[in-house]
Amino acid sequence: MRLKKLDEVLKGQPLPDVIRIMMYRPALFGQQFSNTMHELLQGPSEWSSGERELFAAFVSNKNKCRF
Repeated sequence: MRLKKLDEVLKGQPLPDVIRIMMYRPALFGQQFSNTMHELLQGPSEWSSGERELFAAFVSNKNKCRF
């Protein structure tokens, strides 16, 4: 049901798979998963957040999935 509503809001735009997973299994991939991803991409690191996003995009591309 939530995915249908979001699809209506996006008006045919593709929904990133990570968002679909978080919405499909919120108890497993909800807030805790979101917090972990935020910490990985925005938390303290020797790499900038831009570098970390570039790494994530590169790995996603190698795995043939959108980032």
